[in-house]
Amino acid sequence: TGTVFSVAFSPDGHILATGSQDQQVRLFDVATGQLIGAPMKGHGQQVLSVAFSPDGHRLASASADQNVVLWNLDTRRPIGAPLKGHTQQVLSVAFSPDGHRLASGAGDHTVRLWSADTGQPLSEPFTGDTDSVSSVAFSPNGNRVASGSWDSTVRLWPADATPNMLCDKLTSNMSHQQWRDWVSPSVGYQTL
Repeated sequence: TGTVFSVAFSPDGHILATGSQDQQVRLFDVATGQLIGAPMKGHGQQVLSVAFSPDGHRLASASADQNVVLWNLDTRRPIGAPLKGHTQQVLSVAFSPDGHRLASGAGDHTVRLWSADTGQPLSEPFTGDTDSVSSVAFSPNGNRVASGSWDSTVRLWPADATPNMLCDKLTSNMSHQQWRDWVSPSVGYQTL
């Protein structure tokens, strides 16, 4: 009954999900164009982004109410409480290729990573954009998240902070002070 902000196909291509101004998520049968069940209501403001998990059993929806909702598509009910952390409207959501992580981008200039299994944050928010983050996507191997922003930039973020990824960022050995600050004062200094 209002503007449709986002659409997404299920992995098998049989279902189309929509997020709209009327604060609802709808599922449609692609073959018939018919609505599947009643609209799913879980947001207090317009739904700005929808994304299917790779297995097609879950859906994430992002809203101007600053929340992300994970849906169980078998029961058509929210999985736990909404994911809270953004301080402005959430404009984009994306599942990792393995379906265990979720990225969200918002008007608060941040990208957040969540556990799609527990709904818990996986890290501090990624900051660096100077305007709203309007789009997020995982790389095919799940190691990076790309974000697009209204500040005319695209940024790449690490989605997994493995020791190798962190060490690859170093161009020389750390000083003793850097070791204490970045690694730990209780771990003995090592030349890398």
